[in-house]
Amino acid sequence: MAELEVEIVAADHFVWSGGAKMLKARTADGEIGILPGHTPVLAILHEGNIEIQPVSGDRIVVEADGGFFSVDSNRVVIVADNAHISESVAGTR
Repeated sequence: MAELEVEIVAADHFVWSGGAKMLKARTADGEIGILPGHTPVLAILHEGNIEIQPVSGDRIVVEADGGFFSVDSNRVVIVADNAHISESVAGTR
């Protein structure tokens, strides 16, 4: 089964990377869901949560202050102004 290769970085630090089945984020045009095989996209990321369903393990929520993200060939790169893994979810993994 195909999977997404996800990398999330903030302006001054690394946040998370790994394989994922699905990713959801808020853009200037509304919420977008990314699955393997998604068409290429370059979008402005709005403030809010990025939800990641990793290949194995519990859902991960990253709180981001905005930035941009790109999708191409099952690779998702998110560059946020500031971002961190939500403590409420991080403690349950």
